[in-house]
Amino acid sequence: MLKKTLLMTSALLLMAACSETPAPEEDTTAEDGMEMAEPDAAGEEMAEAELSDAERYELETSGEFGPEDYIAQPLVSEIYTADPSVHVWDDGRIYVYPSHDVDTGIPQDDLGSQYDMKDYIVLSMDEPGGEVTIHDVGLHVDDVPWARDKMWAPDAAEKDGKYYLYFPAKDYDGIFRIGVAVSDSPTGPFTAEESWIEGSYSMDPSVFKDDDGTYYMYVGGIWGGQLQRWTTGEYDDSPDLNQEDLEADEPALVPYVAKMSDDMLSYAEEPRDVLLLDENGEPLKAGDNDRRFFEAAWMNKIDGTYYLSWSTGDTHKIVYGTSDNPYGPFTYQGVVNLPVRGWTNHHSIFEYEGQYYLAYHDTQLSGVNHLRNVKITPLTINDDGTIEPVDPFFGDDVTVDNYLD
Repeated sequence: MLKKTLLMTSALLLMAACSETPAPEEDTTAEDGMEMAEPDAAGEEMAEAELSDAERYELETSGEFGPEDYIAQPLVSEIYTADPSVHVWDDGRIYVYPSHDVDTGIPQDDLGSQYDMKDYIVLSMDEPGGEVTIHDVGLHVDDVPWARDKMWAPDAAEKDGKYYLYFPAKDYDGIFRIGVAVSDSPTGPFTAEESWIEGSYSMDPSVFKDDDGTYYMYVGGIWGGQLQRWTTGEYDDSPDLNQEDLEADEPALVPYVAKMSDDMLSYAEEPRDVLLLDENGEPLKAGDNDRRFFEAAWMNKIDGTYYLSWSTGDTHKIVYGTSDNPYGPFTYQGVVNLPVRGWTNHHSIFEYEGQYYLAYHDTQLSGVNHLRNVKITPLTINDDGTIEPVDPFFGDDVTVDNYLD
């Protein structure tokens, strides 16, 4: 009951924060140009109230629903935002470092080519549900000497009054690298280094500061994120490696971690794999799509325990594991966020005044996979340390039956 009360309170606060600005024009077509199903059509196809994960995903991502059907509302509607990395810096203000989604007309594919982002714009607010400031462009791909395109999910860190924006981008050979840009302000503008971080590859950098002041970067994503191309330690440009080339019972690919150097501009060590284990202490398998790593690694330390959370990609969940070491191994524990509207599910977890929050995105405003909107909702950490899963779509008064009638 406490969880539901917090969720509905968050939804009301965020609805109020968004009510002053009009939403971007709704796109009522799916990426393939087909007309999206109306709720009645979805209801005719879904005859059973008890849905499988696949059926539930199809239901949630089809049709047109109202703001009241979501537990949280978009932080902003003037621009499309995704992949939120949220931090509360020493000034007490909440800063959101998202991707900035745009439509450049690139067709959709499994490599995510349609996600053709070009810059980063920071959002900030005094408190969850508060008025959101959309800051000026903090960094543009044209100002990154080594980057060609694909400014995907970023993160940020602060050290000694300097702010570091970490971001993935493709170099001029089409290989994802991790870059860093520096500013005296948490909102930029950020000045990019001349080259990427040596030894970096793949996407979705996430930087974690431990209690002793050590910083670690977690990185990785399969398919379009290219992690499967680096299994030998060298980039493999084979055309048949657009997805991982693994049998279902082989260990799944995992993110990598590296300690950051004192200047925050490079790795202080060789990156190492982050081992993800099942309840029996065995590596999660490539065929375990409900739990295996896909992208979006994020680290928290809660009551002395390290929590690594990640996206399962094609099963559209955020899940997590725990460890007593920032390098892992991490043992799978459960779900953080159930499937959202839209294909991707990308998140961060942050604490504000003693309450934990989940930041995530969906496609409420557009209905289009590559035009997303960032949201924030309270997150419950139970007394035993487990995370109470968030259902981002159905609220207290909304059930599956509402959509099947």
